[in-house]
Amino acid sequence: MKRNIAVLQGDGIGKEVTRGAVEILEAVAQRYGHDFEFQYGEIGGGAIDNTGSPLPDETVEICKNSDAVLLGAVGGPKWDNQPAHLRPERGLLKIRKDLNLYANIRPISYYSSLSESSPLKKEFIEDVDFVIVRELTGGLYFGKPSERVEREGKEAVVDTLFYQKIEMKRIIELAFKLASDRKKKVTSVDKANVLESSRMWRETAEEIAKDYPDVELEHMLVDNAAMQLIKNPKQFDIVVTENMFGDILSDEASVLTGSLGMLPSASISTQGPNLYEPIHGSAPDIAGKNLANPIGTILSAASMLRLSFGLENEANAVEQAVETVLDYGLRTGDIANGQSNITSTSEMIAEIKANLLDQEAISNIMGAYA
Repeated sequence: MKRNIAVLQGDGIGKEVTRGAVEILEAVAQRYGHDFEFQYGEIGGGAIDNTGSPLPDETVEICKNSDAVLLGAVGGPKWDNQPAHLRPERGLLKIRKDLNLYANIRPISYYSSLSESSPLKKEFIEDVDFVIVRELTGGLYFGKPSERVEREGKEAVVDTLFYQKIEMKRIIELAFKLASDRKKKVTSVDKANVLESSRMWRETAEEIAKDYPDVELEHMLVDNAAMQLIKNPKQFDIVVTENMFGDILSDEASVLTGSLGMLPSASISTQGPNLYEPIHGSAPDIAGKNLANPIGTILSAASMLRLSFGLENEANAVEQAVETVLDYGLRTGDIANGQSNITSTSEMIAEIKANLLDQEAISNIMGAYA
């Protein structure tokens, strides 16, 4: 198989973690006889510095001509005082619109070897396995107007929460389709006791549920959902919600795996390439220090293999290599405990790659830590 992959390294630790994912994809190509070609584009703060835009037109073209997009992370304090249209995050929002990336899929999975890394008790998180499906191109992040105003001689601000029903329908339908192949339960999260948008969201979910009689639908207010994620996360299968709620809840769910650095995501397009990225930020405080956890990005690459290229065996092999390395106790600092062998970013990448290429290699790797 030959595939073209756009790589947007972004800012901060983005370069380090995307380098790791590219190395793993190259190892997959080597082991299974594929041909992956990589083209690099700029996005975020670095793009502002080099081109004056958080998302240059050239980057958009590279992405549109690719079979899938791999993204690191954007942002950092260097650009915090930029005007709104020149903030790194604008590049992220724009690429979602330009590529029609309407849905973000974030799997939350339990790793028994990382149970001590989570602040929650093992009995609460053991065997957790659910997916957060977040609407990605509507809501407060994209509504107009979004500006500072003057009202009655006083400084004020307005943000607009705007959704078309068709936007709600397509994301909720995706959630039901995913649930049909899993545990057949959809939890729709809203704030219907306050927001008119949430009342339409809930009505839409009820309409779609009629087409999936074998899938259970439950509604949950977002404040309760935030509590239930910590109190009883095992109850969830597919959680579907609007843009801002999904942003917040999926970051909260990272404590179940021990670190933001562990979580991958896939952003699904209505047409054109999908985009794959870890859910963590650019972590400028550790950028360039070889300390970042590359696993979230590597698992995002595994999702790329599965969802964009249909390479299920290859995706499983990457995920198994990650799990094997973790089972041997190797950790970057964010998921380390007293019994761990703390590795650098580059060492973690090398160990996962070696295990992927040779299932016996991990025994040799561990010799260095004996």
